[in-house]
Amino acid sequence: MRGCRIVYVTLAQDILSHARALGFDVVGIAPVGSPAHFGAFEAWLAAGYHGEMAYMARRTGLRADPALLSSGARTMIMVGASYNPGMPPLAWDDLSRGRFARYAWTADYHDVVQSRLNELDAFIRQRSGRTEHGKACVDTAPLLERDLAARAGLGFFGRNTCLITPGLGSWTLLGALLMPESLVLGETTHGLRSASPGPRRPAFAGCGRCTRCLDACPTGAFVAPYVLDARRCISYLTIELRGPIPLDLRPRMGNWVFGCDVCQEVCPYNRAAPAATWPALAPDRGRATLPLLDLLALGEEDFHARFRGTPVLRAKRRGLVRNACVAAGNWGDLALTPILAQLLEDPEPLVRGHAAWALGRIGGIKDVDRALSRAAAIETDPWVSDEISAAVDG
Repeated sequence: MRGCRIVYVTLAQDILSHARALGFDVVGIAPVGSPAHFGAFEAWLAAGYHGEMAYMARRTGLRADPALLSSGARTMIMVGASYNPGMPPLAWDDLSRGRFARYAWTADYHDVVQSRLNELDAFIRQRSGRTEHGKACVDTAPLLERDLAARAGLGFFGRNTCLITPGLGSWTLLGALLMPESLVLGETTHGLRSASPGPRRPAFAGCGRCTRCLDACPTGAFVAPYVLDARRCISYLTIELRGPIPLDLRPRMGNWVFGCDVCQEVCPYNRAAPAATWPALAPDRGRATLPLLDLLALGEEDFHARFRGTPVLRAKRRGLVRNACVAAGNWGDLALTPILAQLLEDPEPLVRGHAAWALGRIGGIKDVDRALSRAAAIETDPWVSDEISAAVDG
């Protein structure tokens, strides 16, 4: 039995070392088990804070028991990779440009992390003699990744609900590998920016008295520390929400057109966070901001050509142009009038309605009034008609 334990510990050490060699910044190993905060997740769902993300409420049994995702799974390897691109470009505060969250400056992280997890699984299978594949999960599986990552020793929950790793910050992409090997024999093995396993969980100082993230949220999305009402979160509004953006939240969105980083930007743990080192996650700083005039002019083919291979595709063309209309209304420059007037005839009602709102925010000139009047005369969608009427009334 003692010899078997030595073998398992050696394999755990090798896994941690190999995961780091593959490029993961942080890795931890723990037994497969129920998330510690599953009850809080159920309460979050019951409160409706997930909004239109119906997939969050599906397959809750799998979220409660990750072992059900992979028959015979006994061990989970949790990994994290930094995508920190460093300081934003000088144009970051230019209201004529739409902002994209930092994780969208890179290639689609699903493909990058998934491929490395598959490589890690192949290494483990070669070492253990296992023939069946492990279950690699990157964001799309019904897992409470942050909860499981904290359990594996990768970090702690910040008040903004992000997983924070001291020395690395919260600019991290998480992944999980479920496997049948019983590496830990009832204990938890951790490798935090190190390949040295041990039975003790790293001690983290946590957030202390800091509430910077809660105070900085532009839309007041945090109903309490550690509790996010996604329905008010700019990331949700610009990506997950498929319908109209609530009127009261539009002015608070500034020039964010895909995601939001505010609660992470102000976090002290991110002040000295190291830049990402994976070449596959190297940021394209040209994607940090784009001119609103260009975004508003995107057609379906242009959208797919420009954002192919990036997370931005999730928003779809109608969602991104909707978001650009909101940012245009918040900018309020007269130069936007011609393109917004054209969008009043867009095939998508979602775009037409938000273009009307943006024109209403500009207001006060004959070109805007004429464009809205023409649109009102031909519009057949009741919601868009209401948006046009509100814009005309000012």
